[in-house]
Amino acid sequence: MNIDFANLQLQYQKYKVDIDASIQSVLNKSNYIMGDEVNELEEALKEFTLAEHVIACSSGTDALLMAMMALDIEPGDEIITTPFTFVATAETITLMKAKPVFVDIEYDTFNIDASKIESAITSKTKAIMPVSLYGQPADMKAIQLIAQKHNIKIIIDGAQSFGATFNDKKDSCLGDISTTSFFPAKPLGCYGDGGAVFTNNSDYANKIRMIRVHGQTKRYSHKIIGIGGRLDTIQAAVLIVKLSHYKDEINQRNDVAEAYFKSLEGLIKKPMIKSNRTSVWAQYTLRFNERDLIQSHLKKIGIPTAIHYPLPLHLQECFSYLEGKKGDFPVSELAANEVLSLPMNPFLTKNEIKYISENVNKVFNEIAL
Repeated sequence: MNIDFANLQLQYQKYKVDIDASIQSVLNKSNYIMGDEVNELEEALKEFTLAEHVIACSSGTDALLMAMMALDIEPGDEIITTPFTFVATAETITLMKAKPVFVDIEYDTFNIDASKIESAITSKTKAIMPVSLYGQPADMKAIQLIAQKHNIKIIIDGAQSFGATFNDKKDSCLGDISTTSFFPAKPLGCYGDGGAVFTNNSDYANKIRMIRVHGQTKRYSHKIIGIGGRLDTIQAAVLIVKLSHYKDEINQRNDVAEAYFKSLEGLIKKPMIKSNRTSVWAQYTLRFNERDLIQSHLKKIGIPTAIHYPLPLHLQECFSYLEGKKGDFPVSELAANEVLSLPMNPFLTKNEIKYISENVNKVFNEIAL
């Protein structure tokens, strides 16, 4: 059986007529930068999330960078985050010449352990940056209380969780500034790089809009230092179409996750979604003691898998200046050695899920013996 991990081609074929027409409309107008479709997308994203302000941008990475620029993060400031995430989370903190301060994760959700955050706060702490890993928000109630107590800001790295909720509130509205990514393989993806910033603060929103266009208030008038952070109009055109199907796709992703959960045997360590949260299932990630051996067996029978992520950030060479070492964050380190993501997309068939699950069960039991 030939199984596609994300199946972007099938998704395109399903929406091809509308996507092609939307792209063609941009080509006909030849307004490739900040065209009408960008504003149309932002309005649609506002309606979907209920955020007061949405700024579409060039990538999820640039969304984080612009969020920190809007909060006036300065060299030497500290931002608390998780070491078990994609490098962009802490990379952007470092680009601001601030310091990433890592806090270990929860075993069951893979998200930052809120109970460990307060002990990491110092006089230099300016923000907490939780990551909604694999599609599920962190414990935002606890994090919000900590932030309020210490008068620090929250920046949500929601690159994997657009549309997920905490206490029935979209995670795009859970931080002082929240971000997401529209990288093609994300739950809502475009056909290149893209992202968005969300906030209910008008001052932050106005500043981010300036930052997005090199700090301009009007053409060639630059009030602040900014970046080239605009979303291409063609990408906006693609996202407008895909967003119209996104609620259905979230439901389909949850159906796939539920089918996996029922089909995989009880001894396999499955993902856990907290009762006050929903996930958009950017990944369906299991834990195995013999992860690499299981991955190798599955590859031989045509089941693609991925490891998100094989090395925590405190052990990455680029962060060696932080002097992290093995044993600093044991829960993150254990996760890096155990996690294995199965194919996850809205279009997995019952037969494909059955084939994957049966073989995961079989390989797991053979290796366990």
